[in-house]
Amino acid sequence: MSEIVTLAHGAGGLETKALIDRVFAPALGNGYLNEREDAAIAPVGKYAVSTDGFIVSPLFFNGGDIGKLAVAGSCNDVAMRGAKPKFLTASFIMEEGLRFETLAAIVDSFAKELAKNEAALIAADTKVTPKHQAGGGLYIATTAFGEVRLEGLGAKNLQEGDLIIASGGCGDHGAAIFAAREGIELEGDLKSDCASLWGLVSKLIEAKLPIVCMRDATRGGLAAVANEWAIAANATLTFDESAIVVKNEVKGACELLGFEPYALANEGMMIVAVRGEAAARKTLNVMRDDELGQNAAIIGAAGGDYPGRAILRTAHKTSRFLETPSGELLPRIC
Repeated sequence: MSEIVTLAHGAGGLETKALIDRVFAPALGNGYLNEREDAAIAPVGKYAVSTDGFIVSPLFFNGGDIGKLAVAGSCNDVAMRGAKPKFLTASFIMEEGLRFETLAAIVDSFAKELAKNEAALIAADTKVTPKHQAGGGLYIATTAFGEVRLEGLGAKNLQEGDLIIASGGCGDHGAAIFAAREGIELEGDLKSDCASLWGLVSKLIEAKLPIVCMRDATRGGLAAVANEWAIAANATLTFDESAIVVKNEVKGACELLGFEPYALANEGMMIVAVRGEAAARKTLNVMRDDELGQNAAIIGAAGGDYPGRAILRTAHKTSRFLETPSGELLPRIC
């Protein structure tokens, strides 16, 4: 591991895990953090709590901006633990020279996404850094509190035969951000999937489905989620490449830039594991009735001969390990 913090340490892959294992876990590890879930169930009442930071560049992109992203991303983390987003705190770290009209547009977007979640901002702070210290002009740090509506979720509960469903396509956000940053023009409408997922999650809960665990595929994308789940459950997770949705625009960006779509971030797509074929089919029906789940598909299952690993069955009928993303793939995407 490097002796200095690099951009790769913020990419959600092997270096991020190494940083947590070496520095944060030994000093701060406890029963809540050691579960390595996106949000912890707080001991005061039934609340899930999650803290996140957002440093996306550019600040505005096709499908959203850093304000929308900060609220959706933080609220989605508690939603993945079966919790209704209720309260947020936020810190806005602005660079000297940021235009008021730019800031106002972002704050307005932040407020609109809060309203979509029916959540309230209950504490906030602002700081200003000297010019060129906050790349892109603005960082936003948030903490979300969600009221638990479904208990017992967790990747450690995965069992052989559990089916894995993706609510949408892989890599939309990461591909859109990179294209916007580099000024790449592709055919079609390459757009971030940035969106709040609680509405979809609440429908799954209301359907009383046997949900095992849920995760939004942000930094590191599907590949990161797959490996984190496999390690947590000490199980093999096997995915069918032909079932995984990747939009043509994302495929084009990946082919041009040499990326794998399964390692690219999403900000409005969730991975859900359920128990049993009937539950999986019902989950698909519920998802496909929602705007955010129209491309939902069963993409894999728990079971195989490599505990702690994720396997990808390719379109060519071969199999390979779906590796945890490594290195500085796409810095500053979320």
